[in-house]
Amino acid sequence: MRRFKNRCEGKIAMSNWIPFLEGEYVVEQAFILAPDNRAVAIEDASIEVFQVSDGRRQLKGNGRIRNIRLVELLEDSDDLDLVLDLGDEFKYRLKKPKLQSGKFFAPDAKSTLHFRPAGPWEQIPQADFEYLISRLNLISE
Repeated sequence: MRRFKNRCEGKIAMSNWIPFLEGEYVVEQAFILAPDNRAVAIEDASIEVFQVSDGRRQLKGNGRIRNIRLVELLEDSDDLDLVLDLGDEFKYRLKKPKLQSGKFFAPDAKSTLHFRPAGPWEQIPQADFEYLISRLNLISE
């Protein structure tokens, strides 16, 4: 897998909002975030950028998560966001992404979480990202 550094193209059209070349990339940090700033960390996350038949690039990703923690977030809100730190200045927030995970809810069980954006992602400036991370209330073990 590659890192994002120097993998960004120049200006992009709104219909093709993914500015990165095709490939699979490591995600340094990833979090599922509820509106009240409670969050769950996603382990071993990665994303894949690929081109579909009409020439647009798409994005899909995955990582490992404790399903029971995701259920805790979903008990209070269905409006979860995904925050991705791809290194350097490449930090993004995906509003209400499409999430798919296993259905095994033992407290110690982890499974693969698959995610896809439901719309364009928004880049987060470094200072805003640091502020956001400092306010997270991580649901842990």
